[in-house]
Amino acid sequence: MQNIRAEVLLPTQELRDDIPFFTKTLGMRMDEIFPADDPSEAVFSGHGLRVRVRKGAEVAPGVLRILADDPILIADGATELTAPNGTRVEIAPLAPPVVMPETEHAFVVRRLADQAPWVVGRAGMQYRDLIPSRLGGSIIASHIRIPDAGPVPDMVHYHSVGFQLIFCYKGWVDLVYEDQGEPFRLHAGNCVIQPPEIRHRVLFASDGLEVIEIGVPAEHITTIDHDMELPTPTFQPDREFNGQRFVHHRADEAEWEPFRLPGYISRDTTIYANTKGVAGVHVIKPGQGAPEWTRHDGDILFSFVMAGEMTLQGQGQEAQRLSAGDAFVVPPGLPTLYDSPSADLELLEVALPGAFTTEVGS
Repeated sequence: MQNIRAEVLLPTQELRDDIPFFTKTLGMRMDEIFPADDPSEAVFSGHGLRVRVRKGAEVAPGVLRILADDPILIADGATELTAPNGTRVEIAPLAPPVVMPETEHAFVVRRLADQAPWVVGRAGMQYRDLIPSRLGGSIIASHIRIPDAGPVPDMVHYHSVGFQLIFCYKGWVDLVYEDQGEPFRLHAGNCVIQPPEIRHRVLFASDGLEVIEIGVPAEHITTIDHDMELPTPTFQPDREFNGQRFVHHRADEAEWEPFRLPGYISRDTTIYANTKGVAGVHVIKPGQGAPEWTRHDGDILFSFVMAGEMTLQGQGQEAQRLSAGDAFVVPPGLPTLYDSPSADLELLEVALPGAFTTEVGS
């Protein structure tokens, strides 16, 4: 088998000044140095990196980033350094904490008829943004579709998130998750949550697949895991990933119960219990009685119209007749009325946090 390695070339004016920096300050080892009588080139390795420093090399000094579980244990706690040859060194956490931006509350209506562009994203999937402002970076809601059936060019990966929901809107998709058994089919009306950093992979999509994906915060890192193979040999359905358990909610196993909004009923997805209150996810449809004005004191309340129609009224806002494919966000404190629902209306509601108070009456 051919031996292949890669390295980074950096310049220097005086090699003897860089040797103690790379070896003692950064903790790398020196693998090569030459010529012996007047060294002008040396190779250092460490932290998964190989660096060649050459006197007079006509290249930029560059930037080296060293990532560690505990950055303060490197370079005596310094996080930004400059080598004698001018190379800047940044030392940062290997897995930076998920930062939750403060929500910028707004009343948002996103209509399918507005023809927002579909953007090609990861693995060739097409994305439509359902909350353009992303509420200040606190949430991203995407309508995702894969037009053609077949294998999905995905890899084993995970997301550094606070919460992530995949709700199958149309069609079906085959998925596999770390420690959750063999691949399974997610059908329309069903959903999963992807707990923080659970490894997973999208395998196969039906013709016309569409899903709704919610991610918190809006900007989060997706990391490819080149080492893990799925399915894993272990089956741990109760395993917690950063305090959350994997959920595969099946609509045909759920019961419809009275909802927080008068005139509506819902089926609970058990996501509230399995995220310890981080989020609550319900599917809603008309029940007995007339809808009434309400207001809530939650942080984020997002809804997507999956079927049917309704008129959304908000105090001080123009009433809008919504239909399948439309989405809206109701900010805390704003009186709203989900009025004149069609008999086939069905809404997906995502609340963060999952527990909040609803006050009935305008």
